[in-house]
Amino acid sequence: MSESRTEPQRLAQAASDRVRFEEEAIGLADQVYQVARRLVGTREEAEDLMQETYARAFRSWRSYTPGTNMRAWLLRILANLNIDRGRRQQRTPSSQPLEEGDYYLYNRLEQGLRGGQADIERLIDQLSQGPVMDALAELPQNFKEVVVLVDLGDFSYQEAADILEIPIGTVMSRLHRGRRALKKALAESVEAA
Repeated sequence: MSESRTEPQRLAQAASDRVRFEEEAIGLADQVYQVARRLVGTREEAEDLMQETYARAFRSWRSYTPGTNMRAWLLRILANLNIDRGRRQQRTPSSQPLEEGDYYLYNRLEQGLRGGQADIERLIDQLSQGPVMDALAELPQNFKEVVVLVDLGDFSYQEAADILEIPIGTVMSRLHRGRRALKKALAESVEAA
C-alpha cells in the first residue's frame, strides 16, 4: 500500500520538475531568439531555429541537470541545430587573408567615437539593422557562431567553447578571424555607399 502512495508522489514530483523546467526555459526565450536571429539570415529562419530548439529541449528536458546554466544548455541545442542546418545547406566558408587596409573604417570610427557612450549607442543604432546584419550573415558559419556567442551573447570564451564543444583556443582564433572579416565587410559596404 505504501508503494501506491509513493508512485503518485513520484509522478507529482516529476510534473512539478517539468513545470519548473518549462518556466525557466521560456523565461530565456528572448535571449535564445536574439542569438538565433544573429546566426541566420532572416527572421523566419530564426523563428524556425528557435522553435526547433525549444521542441528539442522540451522533448529531452530530463537530460538537463537542474541548477546548471540553462541558458548555455539551450544555446548548445541551438548551436547544434544551426550546425545541422548549415550542413544541409552545404555552405563552404571562403577565407581570404586580410590586410591592414581592411581596418580603415574601424580605425576611423574608433577615432570619431571619443565623445563617449552616447556616440557609440548612436553608431550602433545606425549600423545594427543594415550593414552589420548583412555582414554577419555573410560570415562563414563557424566564425558567425563564435562572434554571436561572445560579442552579442556576452558569453566568456570558456562558455562559448563549452557550448560549441570546441577548444578555447579555437574560439579565440575564430573570434579574431570573424571580427576581422566583419570589419572588412563593413568597410566595403561604407566605401560602396
